[in-house]
Amino acid sequence: MASEKVAKSGASEENTDRGSLTPPLNAGIIRALFKAEVQEKKMARKVVGLQILTILAAAGVVYGWKGSPQYAIAVLGGGSVSVLNGALLAWRMSRAALHSSHDAHLQLRLMYFYAAERFLAVVALLAICLAVLKFSPLAILGGFVLGQAVHLTGRLFLMIKTEDSD
Repeated sequence: MASEKVAKSGASEENTDRGSLTPPLNAGIIRALFKAEVQEKKMARKVVGLQILTILAAAGVVYGWKGSPQYAIAVLGGGSVSVLNGALLAWRMSRAALHSSHDAHLQLRLMYFYAAERFLAVVALLAICLAVLKFSPLAILGGFVLGQAVHLTGRLFLMIKTEDSD
């Protein structure tokens, strides 16, 4: 009789745990999400590094081709705006993980705020390069577009590489 009580109480504890909608602290999904977050941060850093290397190489090519440092500096200016955009994205992604992930409205507001912040930063920096520093518009936009293209393709290739390694 006593063994039946123990067996029934053990079974009821198991049912209580299974009937709960919240996963236990050591659930496999939490480890998978943490791993994905760490991989995303590493990928963002690698993409920013790729952007920097590509923009430096492009500025070197432009300097060798045109023979004028003004065009190379303009390519560096446009590319640095793109690199700053990628770095701001990586920084905000790491900061977003610190906020409460249980509040969906807060996460949505932060997402919109961060997108608007990046857009305004890019517009302001490109305006400074064009209006204040008087760089060549074609070289600035070329550097910026090259940096953004590296950002997109770098993320794509690193994502494919990460999926293949899993």
